[in-house]
Amino acid sequence: MKKLFYFTPIIFLIFATTLTKNSTKKLDKEIFELKENIRILEDRYELILLDYNILTSPKQLMKYQQFYFEDKFIQKKIENLSRVEFLNNKLRIDKMFKINE
Repeated sequence: MKKLFYFTPIIFLIFATTLTKNSTKKLDKEIFELKENIRILEDRYELILLDYNILTSPKQLMKYQQFYFEDKFIQKKIENLSRVEFLNNKLRIDKMFKINE
């Protein structure tokens, strides 16, 4: 009877420890996956924010152009832009915008 009295709590503690370890592993795995998802979304957010800031600010683009590229780029009018396509080994150039005159 005395052995059963000592044996029962030990078995209970072993099962409790096993359950606790398993639930902790699951929680750690979920936390890791959530952190990875957050990291990926933060990277994506930073890139989108950068795109937005660059595309919505021509003045900022001009500053970057002057700072990084100096005289490598020239400003063009939008009416003068063309689209170049290769169709069946032939070059086709179309105006991007047609201005109604």
